[in-house]
Order: sequence, then C-alpha cells, then structure tokens
Amino acid sequence: MSDPGRPALAGVHHLKLAVSDLAASLEFYERALGAVRIPAADHRRTADGSLYAVLCQVEGLGPLLELRLDPARARAHRGFDPVTVAVPDRAALEAWTAYLDAHDVPHSGVVTAIRSWLVAFDDPDGNRMRLYSLEEHGPELAPDETNPWVAGQDPAEQPRP
Repeated sequence: MSDPGRPALAGVHHLKLAVSDLAASLEFYERALGAVRIPAADHRRTADGSLYAVLCQVEGLGPLLELRLDPARARAHRGFDPVTVAVPDRAALEAWTAYLDAHDVPHSGVVTAIRSWLVAFDDPDGNRMRLYSLEEHGPELAPDETNPWVAGQDPAEQPRP
C-alpha cells in the first residue's frame, strides 16, 4: 500500500561489488559483460589522488556497476551471488554460454533453477553473477540444487564428473 507522505524513489542508481584488483576486475567485466568505464565517475582519494573505485555502464543492466577496491570484503563475499540479471528466455541463456565461452569466461552452463533456468559465472574475486531466464518452466522440472554454481560452492574445488 502506498504511503502518500513517503518521498518518491527513482530506481537503483548503481550496484557495488568489492574487488581486490581494480584493473583485473575492470578487464573481466569489460570482457564478460561489455562494461564501459565512465572515467568522469572515477572515485579518487582527495589526499593522494589514488583510485579506489570505477563506475561502468553495462548495456541492458539498468543501474551502473561500481567496482570498489576492498580486498578484505572481496575475500569475505567469495562465492556469494549479489546480482542476478534477467534475460528474456532459455535461448538467451544458450547464447550467453556461447558468448562467455568465446570470451574465456568459465560458467555453469544452463542450470535448472526453481522456476526457470540460469547461468552463473564468477569474477576474479569470486563474486558470483547469475543470468536468470524470465521464461519459466513447470513443476515437472526439479531444480538442480546440487550444482556447485547454485549451491554457492566453488566449482573449481568440486570433483569432475
């Protein structure tokens, strides 16, 4: 229910991910998602001018993406999936797997989720990103809850089938 006294919101401005290496993370997001850095939005410390964050535009994402230098937090969040991005359908996920393969980005492949399908991949710090299909499946498909990409595990540490 709407509160007539509540001031308006205008949407999400940006998403922020903690990273341990700005250059490596920026290169990854440029390669994996086509991120474009916005140099005018660089965050620099007043005292010494050192760069501690960059903002990027990612076509279709909506809000901007901030990569914030914070190695301790990046380590603590490893394997967590703070961002899930919608794609139209399962066919789009198949296209994304081909794109990620072509850009040398390891990923989960298409995984059956609770109501839909998803593809997951990690950035250099292990921040897990999910691409989630808006196309849904029926109850006849059980989610793949043991898949390490979905269970929040490090797929590199799992035995190969």
